[in-house]
Amino acid sequence: MSTEKHAAAARKYLKDTAKVDWQDETLWLVRGKRDRLSKEIPEWEALRDAASRIKLYSNSHLPELLEQFESHAIANGAIVHWAKDAAEYREIIGGLLTGHGVRLFVKSKSMLSEECGLVPYLESLGIEAVETDLGERIIQLMGLKPSHIVLPAVHIKREEVGRLFEKEMGTEPGNSDPTYLTHAARRNLRQYFLKADAAMTGGNFAVASTGEVVVCTNEGNADMGTSAAPLQIAAFGIDKIVPDRESLGVFTRLLARTATGQPVTTYTTHYSAPRKGTEFHIVIVDNGRSRILADRDHFRLLNCIRCGGCMNTCPVYRRSGGYSYSHFIPGPVGVNLGMASDPDRHKGNLSACTLCHSCEMVCPVKVDLAEQIYRWRQHYHTSAGKKAISDGMAFLMGGPGRFGAGLTVGPGAMKALKAVGGHWGKGREFPDIVSSKNLESLEKQNHGK
Repeated sequence: MSTEKHAAAARKYLKDTAKVDWQDETLWLVRGKRDRLSKEIPEWEALRDAASRIKLYSNSHLPELLEQFESHAIANGAIVHWAKDAAEYREIIGGLLTGHGVRLFVKSKSMLSEECGLVPYLESLGIEAVETDLGERIIQLMGLKPSHIVLPAVHIKREEVGRLFEKEMGTEPGNSDPTYLTHAARRNLRQYFLKADAAMTGGNFAVASTGEVVVCTNEGNADMGTSAAPLQIAAFGIDKIVPDRESLGVFTRLLARTATGQPVTTYTTHYSAPRKGTEFHIVIVDNGRSRILADRDHFRLLNCIRCGGCMNTCPVYRRSGGYSYSHFIPGPVGVNLGMASDPDRHKGNLSACTLCHSCEMVCPVKVDLAEQIYRWRQHYHTSAGKKAISDGMAFLMGGPGRFGAGLTVGPGAMKALKAVGGHWGKGREFPDIVSSKNLESLEKQNHGK
C-alpha cells in the first residue's frame, strides 16, 4: 500500500475517470442491494442492536470466552496455538508447514494473513502459497494487494482479467466473458487443490461454546482446500469470538446482506474436528487487538465483522479506490484501524472522510466509525493549512463581534480561504458571503415588507 497522503495517492487513481465512475457505480449498486434486503426484515434494526451488544459483551469477556473456545476445540481433536503478534503468527504457521514438509500450500481468503504478511514469509521459506478465492487469485497473479476486504479485485475490469488469464492460463484471446473466465479459473485451481500438502482458512467467527471456527464463502474454495489436504490450519483474531451458536445466528443474518447484498453466503462451514488421518491446527492471534480494547475512545473498533459495508457506501472510498489508503484495509474502518496501529504512519488517511456518517448508518454492528475519525482529527492534523483554517474559523465564530467583523471582510476572506485550502479548495465553488452592510440592507427590506 502507498505511504503517501491520501489526497496525493488518490490523485493518481482519479486520472482514469472511466474506472472511477465504474467502481463508484458498482459499489453503490451493492449498497442498494443491501438496503433492499434489509428492508425485507422487520427486525433489522433489532438485529443490529443485538449484534452490537453481543460484540461488546464478547470483547469485554475475552479471557473466559477464549479459554472456553480452546477447551472445546482441544476436546474436538484440534491443536490450538496462541500468537501475540504478526511475527509469532508467521512463525507458528511456517513451523507447521516446514515441519510437515509442505511445498504447496492453498489458502482461502484471509485479511489476517494480509495483516501479518504471511504469503511473502512462506515464499521466503520456499513454500508456494496459492490464493484460491477468485478475486484474491486475480490480484495475486497481478502482483497486487486487495483494494477491498470483501471484493478484493473490484477495481479490475473483466477485460483486464481476460488478458491476465490468457497469459497465465492459456484462455482464448480476447474472451472476457465472466462465466468463461470463472470456469477457466476453476480448472486451473483444481490441480492445486488436489496436489496441496496443506490448506488454510481464516475465520469469520469462532464459537466459544463449541470450539468451532466458522468460515463464510461464496465460492466453496475453502471447503475444496480443507477436504483434500492432510494438514488443515485455521487462524483468526481474538475479536472473532462469539459466545454461542445463538449469537452466531444474529451475525450470519447481517453479514452477507451488508457485505454483498445477498441473504446469506453460499457456504457457511463449521470447522471443529480433524478428518480421520489428518491434523487440524487453530491459531488465535492478538497482534494489537488487546491494545485497541484498552482504548476507551476506540475500543468499539473490535466490534467490526469485516463486512466491507462501510466501503460500499463511503463517497470518498468509492471514488478514490483502495490503493489511495496507506493501511492494508481501506475505507472508514481502515482509517481507524490504521490510526490504532500506527498513527504517525497513517494520519494522512484522516482527510479521507466527509463525516457524512453513512458508514455508521450501514454498519451491522453499529461501530461509530465517523465519530472515531473525528476524535483522531482532534489530535492529528493532516496538514498545516487545514489546521490554520480550523483555528481561524474557531476564532471568528468565538464571539459576536468577531463574527460580525468576519462578515464585513467575508468576500475577500473566502478567496483567501480557497487559496490556503490547498487540495480542499480545488474544484470547489465557494458561496458568496453577504457583507454586514448588505445584510443590514436586506433586513430593512424584509421589515418593510
